[in-house]
This record gives sequence, C-alpha cells and structure tokens, in this order.
Amino acid sequence: MRAVDYDTEQHQDYARGRALGERQLRVWIDAFDAALPGRRPLAGLDVGSGTGRFTPALAEAFGPVVGVEPSVRMREVAQAQSRHPGVRYVPGAAEEIPVPSDSTDYALLGWSWHHVRDKPGAVRELARVLRPGGRLLLRTNFSDHHPRPWWLEHFPGGYEADASIFQPLHEVIALFTSAGWRVVGFGTVTEPSTGTRAAVLERLRLRTLSFFSQLGPDALETGFRRLEEAVAADPDSPAPVFDEPLLTLQWKPSGP
Repeated sequence: MRAVDYDTEQHQDYARGRALGERQLRVWIDAFDAALPGRRPLAGLDVGSGTGRFTPALAEAFGPVVGVEPSVRMREVAQAQSRHPGVRYVPGAAEEIPVPSDSTDYALLGWSWHHVRDKPGAVRELARVLRPGGRLLLRTNFSDHHPRPWWLEHFPGGYEADASIFQPLHEVIALFTSAGWRVVGFGTVTEPSTGTRAAVLERLRLRTLSFFSQLGPDALETGFRRLEEAVAADPDSPAPVFDEPLLTLQWKPSGP
C-alpha cells in the first residue's frame, strides 16, 4: 500500500469526504456500545482519530476520549471542527500512544489499522495503555472479508486493489492472540445509506479514501467516467448499503 501523507493531501477535504449523518453515526455508536463494558464513564482512545469523525460522539456516549493522530493538519481540522469538552487531541500513533500505562478502558482503531506500519509494535503499545480486560474495537476491512462497496465495481481491478490494502482476518487475529489478547467478537455492521448515488459520487470525487492512492491516473480516469455514467442513469436513488466488519479484542495479560 502506498502511504498517504495526510499533512500534504486529503486533510482539507477529509471531513467533508468522509462525513456521516446522524443515523450512520448512531448505528456505529450502538455497535461500539454493544461491544464495550456496561459501566460508565469509560476512558477511551480514538487511535488514528483524523479529523475527529467519531471522537466527540464517543465522548458523548461513553466518557472522556483522547484522540491520537500523527498528522498535524488532521489534528488542526479536528480541533477546529470536532471539539467537545470530553475530548482532547494529541500527536501520536498506534505504535506510540502518549498516555500512561493501564489508563484506558477501550481503544477504537477506526479505518486506520491499514495505515499502521509497525503492527506488532502497535499490538504491544495498545496492551500497555489498556487496563486489564480493556477492549479494542478494530474497525477495519480484511482482504478475505471485504465489504465490496457498490461503486468499486466501476474501477478497473477495483475490488482487488482495495482488498490488497488489508490483511486477512486470520492474520490479524493471530497477531493479537499470540501477544496475549483474546477475541471477544467478530461481526458486521450495516451502515444506513449515506445519501443518494449522486451525493456519494460528489464525496468520492474528493478522493479521501486510501483506495484512490493505490490507482494510477488511467485507472482513476476510467473508473470515475464509468461511475459517473452509472450514477447519471439513476442519480437520486439511495446509495446501496453494505456490511462492514468489526473485530473486538480484549487485553488479558498472562498470569494467575
């Protein structure tokens, strides 16, 4: 996967390109709620928090949240547009989280695991900051459990190119369980439609998905031309929904 430098690309359009409506956000918060302990408040981490797409909603639902984001520009957007009294944004990454050990009840890695370069290091660091029994919400795609969004079919080799960004599920699970984690649950979340096909196309044109960084100019041009033709035939119909994977893990140190 080609690394995305969010300080030089995407940060200015990311919040708009990846915006969620209230219904979409509520579905995700409900899914996270079902995977977390019932007590409140919970101290949380949003690792790879970006422009704060989920961070304020996490704070509102569960308790104080630290948004950890390596990109200066993405943090600037979050601090300007996604403020909440229960949220603070800090520089850091999954491999280097600037919070004390055993200080956190849960961490969300939402749409960011594929950006983590040192995945074994991130597994160790997440174990360091989570309290025993803490939960990790890993919202990522897997190469063998790919949601196959409707628009990908219009790009040459689109499904294969997007799936190549991600690890297979068994590989991710093995990475965590070999380090002392256990799987709590795996399932899918069906996000309500994010609008009409035409509205989705307008957001896709901002190219705020990692997928678009993997394609050459010719494939991008061909894909958008095909997608525009398909959308023009029925622009006002709701965009099709699809199921997105959610893996929940628990940190449980070895010993008595």
